[in-house]
Amino acid sequence: MTRSKYSLLDQLEQLLKGIAMMKELTLRTRDYLVSFGECMSTRIFAAYMNKLGKKARQYDAFDIGFITTDDFTNADILEVTYPTVAKRLNGDWMDDPAIPIVTGFLGKGCKSCAVTTLGRGGSDLTATTIGKSLGLREIQVWKDVDGVLTCDPNIYANAIPVPYLTFDEAAELAYFGAQVLHPQSMRPAREGGIPVRVKNSYNRHAPGTVITKSRDMSKSILTSIVLKSNVTMLDIVSTRMLGQYGFLAKVFSIFEDLGISVDCVATSEVSISLTLDPSKLWSRELIQQELDHVIEELEKIAVVHLLQKRSIISLIGNVQRSSLILEKAFNVLRRNGVNVQMISQGASKVNISLVVNDSEAKQCVQALHSAFFENGFLSEVEAADVPQNGSLNSNGAIYGN
Repeated sequence: MTRSKYSLLDQLEQLLKGIAMMKELTLRTRDYLVSFGECMSTRIFAAYMNKLGKKARQYDAFDIGFITTDDFTNADILEVTYPTVAKRLNGDWMDDPAIPIVTGFLGKGCKSCAVTTLGRGGSDLTATTIGKSLGLREIQVWKDVDGVLTCDPNIYANAIPVPYLTFDEAAELAYFGAQVLHPQSMRPAREGGIPVRVKNSYNRHAPGTVITKSRDMSKSILTSIVLKSNVTMLDIVSTRMLGQYGFLAKVFSIFEDLGISVDCVATSEVSISLTLDPSKLWSRELIQQELDHVIEELEKIAVVHLLQKRSIISLIGNVQRSSLILEKAFNVLRRNGVNVQMISQGASKVNISLVVNDSEAKQCVQALHSAFFENGFLSEVEAADVPQNGSLNSNGAIYGN
């Protein structure tokens, strides 16, 4: 598996000739192919560091203990990785200190011993895995934005950085559309209790966003607004008698059998409204033929209404203040003439999700951001929370004058 810096290009040339000759590119071969770029760039960077007088040592992740499942293009890190990586990096540092330059998103299959890739967020996952292995006090992830923002700056230019997040908030943000961090990449840091700081490579003096296990939420209301577009929504109503036993179980068993992931759900005794995320279906967009098959199966037990071109607007924040968030949000949407078609709240302790038409979604995000973050809303809430004729003792009790 070890690759000499002199033989990398020769190996790549041989691999490409083999692919061209066989006219076939398996997932295993694809992982091996895409690994060359990372292996060469880290060698170049380590050489440049050494030229500058900063002693550095290059490592291929699959050679220092990154052991994964054999799910090519989307492998998962196995637990044996942590002690193995720690032993190798700590041992080398003790023998001959040098800055480790490690390839991102690569590993070695536990059974095949072939090169694997870690899928989306794999480079960040590599960083957090090393951080957990070495028990570091902080992990830094460098991006092209000033941390996690209050909304997508491509939707609304007035988005501002969020200074602090919990891992729960960051996971919800990522799951519902934020591109800064993938939930899977934060798992080792979360398990190890290590803070993750998101910094900007193009603005290194910006403080960024610090993600921790918990934070003081007493003054927090809304943290960020996330938009996920091109969502399919289904309204499913039971054709049987009221309270039909097992209706929910039957519906979700159909999605399980077809390998379909459900995003948001709202239920009553005989009806279910839910959304499907195209990107989670068979690693590509759901085509109409497959969607027709889903509906055909569901129509055996229910009446189904298909609603496409919908968007999920997720309000990530302090759900202990959900009444306040919803009051403000619905007032904003009403003034903009927008009807919410579905609301999902409760399963997540940090997320309220609203479903609207795709055509209205960006306008909604802009209006909501302006209302929550730009017009003195937080100051108004803080003023309203302070008793007019009394004071708080250390236990929170109010004493009047």
